[in-house]
Order: sequence, then structure tokens, then C-alpha cells
Amino acid sequence: MTTEFKFVTEWRIDAPLTEVCDAVSHCLDWPMWWKGVEAVEKLESGDANGIGSVHRFTWKGRIPYRFTFDLRVTGWIPLTLLEGQAQGDIIGTGRWNFFRENELTVVRYHWHVYPNRRWINLIAPIASPLFKWNHHQVMRQGAEGMTRLLNARIKSFHAAAETTQR
Repeated sequence: MTTEFKFVTEWRIDAPLTEVCDAVSHCLDWPMWWKGVEAVEKLESGDANGIGSVHRFTWKGRIPYRFTFDLRVTGWIPLTLLEGQAQGDIIGTGRWNFFRENELTVVRYHWHVYPNRRWINLIAPIASPLFKWNHHQVMRQGAEGMTRLLNARIKSFHAAAETTQR
């Protein structure tokens, strides 16, 4: 049995759109400001816009496990969209959307993934609320880290999740 997770996280930040997009798109710097990111390593460069580039991410949430995956950039529209395909301990897609609304920068992240670890899939029917909570905590740490990095304020944080067993 496999568990499908669909996460949507939204940050509303009192910071310029360009600064927020730069912080997200420069993922090699994430470990300096995003608490849950243990390491980011560049594996492939991709084209002039970064399409095709691959980075290896190692994450650790509030519950004691780590996971590592490679993310290949599949889409980039400056100041609007960044998306990629994950392979490794997690398989799936991630998409960052950026826009301005009511003088705030809105960051909306969609993470549609399947764990590629047997033990996670085995316990997911009972532990999925814990996995959702852990993901939301890691994303909150990202929002808080970004606000410190940009000397900004987070105006709102929203996280939602769905799981399906297959």
C-alpha cells in the first residue's frame, strides 16, 4: 500500500515579491535560514534559466526522521512560478506560486508526493496526522526563517493536507 500526500501551504509576507522569489529560488542558501533543511547540494546545472537543474535536499522535521530526495526543476517563470519533480525518499511534484495581493507577497506551495520508504507507507494509515503535522511545522519554520532573512513580517500562514491510501 502506498500513501499519497497532497499539501498546500500559503505564506502571506510583508516583503517585496522579488526578495521572496530570490530567497526561494536560491535553494543552496536554504540551510542558512530554513531550520528543517539540513543540506542542499547541486547535482546538475540545467539550462540558462535553471530548467533541468537538479538539487539534492536533506530534510529533518520535528519528528525524528530524515529524508533525502533529488528535485529536478521543470518550470520557472520569474516572479510567478517554480516547479519540479522529486525522486528519492519522496516521489512527486512541487510547485511554488508567487504573486502580490493587498500589498503582500503571497507564496503558495503545492507538494503532491508519495513516500518511497516502506516503513512510512506501512504506518501511514495511522500516522498520517503526525506526518501532516510535521510537514506543516517544517513549512512554518520556512516562513519564519524567510521573515528573519528579509527582515519582514508574516501576515498569515495557512496549511492544508489530504491523504489517500492506494
